[in-house]
Amino acid sequence: MIPISKPYITKDEAQAAYDTILTGWITQGPRVAEFEEKFARYTGSRYAVAVSNCTTGLHLAMIMAGVGPGDEVICPSMSYIATANSIMYVDAIPVFAEVDPVTYNLDVADVEKRISSKTKAILLVHQIGLPGDIDAFKTLCKKHNLRLIEDAACAVGSAYHGRKIGSHSDLVCFSFHPRKVISTGDGGMITTNREDYYQRLKLLRQHGMSVNDRVRHESKTIVFEDHLEVAYNYRLTDIQAAVGIKQLEKLDWIISKRKEIAHQYLDALKDIDCIRLPREYENVIFNWQSFSIYLRKHCPINRNDLMQKMLDEGISTRRGIMTAHREIAYQEECKNVRLPICEDACDRSIIIPLFVPMEDDEIKKVIASFRKHILRKSE
Repeated sequence: MIPISKPYITKDEAQAAYDTILTGWITQGPRVAEFEEKFARYTGSRYAVAVSNCTTGLHLAMIMAGVGPGDEVICPSMSYIATANSIMYVDAIPVFAEVDPVTYNLDVADVEKRISSKTKAILLVHQIGLPGDIDAFKTLCKKHNLRLIEDAACAVGSAYHGRKIGSHSDLVCFSFHPRKVISTGDGGMITTNREDYYQRLKLLRQHGMSVNDRVRHESKTIVFEDHLEVAYNYRLTDIQAAVGIKQLEKLDWIISKRKEIAHQYLDALKDIDCIRLPREYENVIFNWQSFSIYLRKHCPINRNDLMQKMLDEGISTRRGIMTAHREIAYQEECKNVRLPICEDACDRSIIIPLFVPMEDDEIKKVIASFRKHILRKSE
């Protein structure tokens, strides 16, 4: 079976985890601090705060942005459900907006139409690793006095106008889930350029403790902590951070290899007129976290049948990016929501395998299977 994705984990990461375990310090400690410092340097942000996953990071970002009960946050429905859930966690209301039909990123014009007196923030998702138009949304937020939060779960290593994602705004959240470009098993990171955000985020992720365990451990004098506010246990472990440090060292190489595979797909499938392939854009670095193909209406096979036929041949695929407003969890709140562009993009797109290392015979098998079924004559 060719999987849809798998993390590039080697003996380097295993050794780093092993060495960390032997130190006896396995929860949040010195390796986490090192990972944060190196991640901030890589992205060009002033600070980075490690958390247990991107969803908890988004939850904390909502708190930092001052989003609370009854507030509205505009976000795409076409995103993993965690995007919308993070808004619900603070008793706010997700207002779903349309996406651009080609990039799948938020449509700035549609977002502006949905701004109301209750709108507090815009949650911009860099979908499948392709950066959204950050400058346009920063301008929109400034115009309407809104906060901008970036959901960069898929966008580690991507760049916008010459700067890495993570450096453009004050709250940017990343994921290290195994389907992402680099992984710590699970885990997340928040980057910010504001020191006040940095200091409070560190409190919020560790029960509001005024002094963390590492500082107390390293102190030559007795230190007692205070708990300054009701907060959370959203810590990353040192074992995960040790893996993350090694993964970060390989990130640019991994992205270059993902790009090579993506371009093999683009070259092999560019002659098929009933599909729309993803593309790269000027002033943007795309990390190719996923390879999503849109099936036009005149395709001779529907998306679900194509997925099943490829699965029968030992190739895993995934449906297009989900739409949260059509999920059971949101049916009551969204019974009158209609987003035809999102819905069409979700229903007519397929994600095919892309991971490092991907052997040439695996790439050829995916291409051959896709071409065979997409080009078959209508019965």
